[in-house]
Parts: sequence; structure tokens; C-alpha cells
Amino acid sequence: MSSMNAPALPATHIVAGAILVWLLVRTFGTQNLRHIPTEGGPSLPIISFLGLHAFLTRSREILEDGYQAHKGRAFKVALIDRWLVVLSGKKLVEELQKMPDDTVESATTEMFNMQHVFASNWHKDPVHSSLLRSLTRNLGVVFSDMFDELDTAFRECVPANAERWLPVQAHTTMASIVTRAANRIFVGLPVCRDAGYIHMMIHVAEDVSDAVRTLSMLPTFMKPFVARRATAIDQRIQQCLDYLRPAIADRMSMLERFGKDWEEKPNDVLQWIIDEVTARNQGEDEVARIVLFINFGAIETTSFAVTHALYDIISRPGLADVLREEVEAAVATEGWTKAATNKMRKLDSVLRESQRLNGPTTASMFRRVLQPVTLSDGTYLPAGTTVVTPTLATHFDDTNYADAQTFDPLRFYKPEGVQAQLVTTSADFVTFGHGKHACPGRFFAANELKAMMAYILMHYDIRPEREGVRPANVYRGLNVLPDANARVFFRRRQTD
Repeated sequence: MSSMNAPALPATHIVAGAILVWLLVRTFGTQNLRHIPTEGGPSLPIISFLGLHAFLTRSREILEDGYQAHKGRAFKVALIDRWLVVLSGKKLVEELQKMPDDTVESATTEMFNMQHVFASNWHKDPVHSSLLRSLTRNLGVVFSDMFDELDTAFRECVPANAERWLPVQAHTTMASIVTRAANRIFVGLPVCRDAGYIHMMIHVAEDVSDAVRTLSMLPTFMKPFVARRATAIDQRIQQCLDYLRPAIADRMSMLERFGKDWEEKPNDVLQWIIDEVTARNQGEDEVARIVLFINFGAIETTSFAVTHALYDIISRPGLADVLREEVEAAVATEGWTKAATNKMRKLDSVLRESQRLNGPTTASMFRRVLQPVTLSDGTYLPAGTTVVTPTLATHFDDTNYADAQTFDPLRFYKPEGVQAQLVTTSADFVTFGHGKHACPGRFFAANELKAMMAYILMHYDIRPEREGVRPANVYRGLNVLPDANARVFFRRRQTD
């Protein structure tokens, strides 16, 4: 029979066949991990996918069980497109962070499918890392602008008075303030106060988070198609350019006319992005793509962190007063400056403790093995293996922290001498990862978070909706989310 007359296969059969082929390729391509014990489900070919649903819905419990059962050794859990090999215990974490770049590489952007979500190659060329390092070097310079935006944003978003308590949906409000303060540094005035721009950035961050969760349930070959539809990234880039095109065009024109240095050249994140993009012979679309990406990182993690910190403080009577006394003393001496926040050691301890118990993900230190490695416990890791460490299981280990599951606000506080700060990573504090591939944006995020909490303590009285009750966390896939519906009550403080 001529192929032209052959009946067409239904689309569902084609998709099912493609998935079956992919499953077989994946199964036989991972046989060299069979020696590593499995948690969350069976490790036999094909039926190992039974563990996938368990991990997506119960990652915290599965990682905790694996950590307890295999402490100091490796185990693995199933994702749809790979096995995750989990290294438990401080010794293996230190081994991982000391491995050279020709042996392991960072896999964070690839693990969360950023190359599909943003249609970029940042998993191979992480341009954002150098930008964030530049921002870190300039934290003292940008603090006054960031604080000015925080002051304006809080007055508009939390218009509490001294007579009555104002209920505030904490996460939504904190996300708006975080977005404004961050974009005062990223793109400047007046765009950072444009309601349409702020609304767009918050919804882009939400869309990206939803897309990341969706992509975690799909095989690799389907991800590029689904990601572009889920995030509408091309349309988002054009929306971003609607706000930024005049500034980008003007600055690119100046670069073309006068080279990389000219009188009164802006020293801000937007200009750093333009410099990087121009050096790569790329255009304004790429500038907008990077602006969207750094906003996603800044909005999600920092708004989650400040919401968690609010919940932790208001659920412990008297803690706000202890912190407020320290903040007032620091501001009286240094004014609203980065030098003042550096003196807020108790506040830093509270924020570090909050992130120890409520970090953004249940796993961290995402790495891809480039060359075969044998760990000190005898575990062989072939090239191509994705390796992580369990965040919460590490932080809840009583051998790492006394009474580890209890929130101790001054656990890290030292009135004198060296104190482990919020941004300090270690083998037993892996919220931001550890080693040279630790999150490069944590310094700016911590600076903004500390300034926000200090501002709240100085200007408001705060209380929970239910006295002494902390809103419960939500665990979804690898993510640890604050209760998005919980309310915090604000009242303007009498300062006279």
C-alpha cells in the first residue's frame, strides 16, 4: 500500500510512542546509578516513575527520610527527566563544594529550566552572575536610593495610622514593596514606581514559578514547547521594552557614539546589562530578557524571605521589641545607611534563623558532574549526574544545631567578635548553597531584606491575626512557600 494512502496515526499515539521511547532511553541511560540506594519509590526500570509523584508532593519528607537512613552517604530520588543524587552530611557537602570547575559545574539555572522559560543559554553563559557581583560591590552606593524607595513604598502600600490596626495581606504587599525597591536599583525612577510595570514584574515572577513547577513534571523533549506557551516570554519581553525602550535606546546610542566610557555615564544595573549585551553584539530584546530574569530572582526569594521573617517575629511575643531597640540604636548612630544595618546583629541572627527553617527550597547546591568522581564514602558518580544536598534535612539535624527544629531567634547572635551572618554559607547552612557557586544575588537580597525589616520595626507595631500562631508553610515540589493568604496587622508607631 502506498504511504500516501496509509491511515494517519492519532496524535495521542504519536505522543505516547515518543514518551515510551524517551522512557526507555532514560531508563537504560541511568543504569550506572543503580548502585546508589533510592528513596521515595522503587528503582526498577520504568516503575521508578512511581516515586516521581511521591517526590513532587512530599519532597521534604522523602529527603528527610533519606537523610536519616543514609546520613554521611549518597542516595537518589526520581524526577521525570533524571535522577537526583543527594549527598547527606557535612563531609560530602564540603567535598562537593571543593570540587574544581572542570569536575562539577553549577546546575541551578538548568535544574529549574531557565533555558526553556527564558529561551536563553544562561545555563551555559550565566551573564547574570557578573551583574550581581557588580551589584554586590556597590551595595553601599545604592543603599540610599533603595531606602528612599522603601520609605515611599511602605507609606503607599501600608498606610497604617496610630489609631487602629490595619490588616495587610503580607505576601502580596511585601512582593510589591520588594519589586519597587529592587527596581529602583535595577531600572531607576520613574519606571520603578509605575504601577503597570510593577504589576507586570510580579505577574512575570508568578508565571515563571508556575512554569517551573509544570516543567518539573514533563520529559525533556516537551519542555521548550510548553515553557514558551506557559510564560509567553516573547510578549513579556516586548511589554518590558514598552517601559524601558527609550532609556535603552538612548544609552546604546551613547555607547555607539562615545565608546564604553562617557561623561556622566550611569553607574546602575541597567547600564551594566547594556554594557554586557552590547559586548555580545546583542540587542534591546536581550536587555529586557535579563531585566525580567533578575526580577524573577529578586522578587520571589526576597518577598518569601521577608514574609517568613514577619511570621516568625509576630508569632513570638516580645521579639519585635528586642529587635527594635537594636535598630533604633544603630540608626541613631549611623542614620539609614548600610553601616547601620551592619550593626543590627540580632536582626541578622533572626533572619538567618528564619532562613534556616524556611529557606526557599528543600534542596540546594545543584551541581552537574562533568567528569566521573568517586566520593570518600565510595559512591561512584558518572559524568552527567545531577547532585544536590538536602537543605531542610541538614538544617533540622540536631548534630548541626542544638534543638534544631526550634526557632531560636538569637541562635547566631554574638555581641562581639565574628558572627555567622545571613549571607554566610557553610556545610551545615546551605540555604544559598555553599562554596564558589553559592547564590551570587544573596548579598543584595539580604541587604534589602534587612532594610525592610528594620524599617517595619522602626515605623510600625505589628501583630498576628491569631496571637502566638505562625501561619504554616506550604511545601510544593522543591519549594518552601509562606502562607500567601495570611494577614499581618500593622499600626503606625508614635515616634514622639
